Amino acid sequence: MFSELISKNMDLKRESLKEHSKAQCVKIVNYVGNNPSRFSNLVEVFLEGPYRVTQRIAWALSCCVEENTELIHPHLTKILKYSQKPGVHDSVKRNVVRLLQFIDIPKKHQGLAADICFKFFNDTKEPVAVRVFSMTVLANLAMKMPELKNELIPIIEDQMPYGTAGFVSRGRKILKPLKG
Repeated sequence: MFSELISKNMDLKRESLKEHSKAQCVKIVNYVGNNPSRFSNLVEVFLEGPYRVTQRIAWALSCCVEENTELIHPHLTKILKYSQKPGVHDSVKRNVVRLLQFIDIPKKHQGLAADICFKFFNDTKEPVAVRVFSMTVLANLAMKMPELKNELIPIIEDQMPYGTAGFVSRGRKILKPLKG
């Protein structure tokens, strides 16, 4: 039955609305697999919405990128711009920044990705997961763009006394190689 579903075209919008669960996310990720056409369809559904669909598809999107980092590259500009839209749901921000952790961000996108992550990281009203994933992306970028280290290290150190246990733990792990 499941293999039959994989071979057929899946209505991603309809599937995302059935339920919001890990099992449903895995089902969508397995359907997309390494198929660039299916991934493009996933991105279209993500960008078109409505917000509940976008919110649910964001999770599958980040999981697909975790499995196959090359799929995101043709869509990165659109996804980065979408994450900056006013009123975008926290789950969208979280999953967009999460997927950035897994990829080697192309040079042409590094500035925009850094700007987005600094904005999220410095906003104490953002959920901890968004801020922690942003910290990781910024640290990854700083390893390629050493000028970011001088900006990032003091910000992490300033925010650690006020962070959650997870934030502090990630901050410590990130500071070691940055100070290297």
